[in-house]
Amino acid sequence: MDSNAREPLEASFVSRARKRVWDNPYSVLAFASLCWSGNHIVGRAVTGHIPPLTISTIRWLIPVFIIWFMARSEIQTDWPSVRQHWGIVLWLGLTGGTLFSALQYVGLQHTTALNVSILNSLVPVLIVAAGALIFRDRIRFVQLFGISTSLIGVIVIVTRGDLGVLTQLEFNFADLIIVLAMAVFAIYVAYLRMRPPTHWLTFLFVLGTISAITTMPFAIFEIAQGKILELSLLTIFAALYVSIFPSLLAFAAWNRGVELIGPNKAGPFLHLVPLYTALLAGIFLGEELRLFHVAGLLLILTGVSLASGRTSIAK
Repeated sequence: MDSNAREPLEASFVSRARKRVWDNPYSVLAFASLCWSGNHIVGRAVTGHIPPLTISTIRWLIPVFIIWFMARSEIQTDWPSVRQHWGIVLWLGLTGGTLFSALQYVGLQHTTALNVSILNSLVPVLIVAAGALIFRDRIRFVQLFGISTSLIGVIVIVTRGDLGVLTQLEFNFADLIIVLAMAVFAIYVAYLRMRPPTHWLTFLFVLGTISAITTMPFAIFEIAQGKILELSLLTIFAALYVSIFPSLLAFAAWNRGVELIGPNKAGPFLHLVPLYTALLAGIFLGEELRLFHVAGLLLILTGVSLASGRTSIAK
């Protein structure tokens, strides 16, 4: 077979493989959690280098420009649908983009990574509660059992197998801000079912535009008040990371996963975030893989499997 004939076959194979991944809710949701696992670390690392609302603005401003050049025709085609459903689009932009990102980075300025990991594990429960309160979603026992099982796995990892660590945690006002951010994100996930029928890049473009525009005045105020905005390799890397991975790629994957299996089944995948963080720490920081990591992994995967089972949980 000559090279000219081989190229269409290779392109077709890549296209089919990409479609299989994009249509698999478990792969896209797991990928979204992987992207978000580094966000807490990066957000904490730039404390004192980039003001929180400034990095929140950058997080959405860069993806907006990227998407505009990638999908201008799709955006123009979908614009009538966006205008028709402007109310829900604005609501999703304010909750999933503006408020969630801003509150998260503000909280990360004043709390510990351990506290954030534990509080992040409240999100699956909050998603179920938001769906039940707002849309009267059904909640089944196996779903709650799965969420509880994976939550126990998270606690095993973040406490390193010593539950006495929980009694030594100190929570402050910043932790309440993180809880509020998680509650806002749960509301965003619950309302995702009402998003207009547009290309996924169009939706992310509008989400990012709303978020950047509504956050930018506060970022300007931060800098005007004398908050430090350093230009260094650390801040450039942080800006690129939070723009591409936790924002553009993670939100695209998460929205697709929720579209495929619903918010209640998708929620438990967020329990993978602290698991990924522990594994990445082992890879990049040389931390040893311990028995509590393995135990937590098994509990998390078991809980996610139960809570997201296709045949046992209603969307």
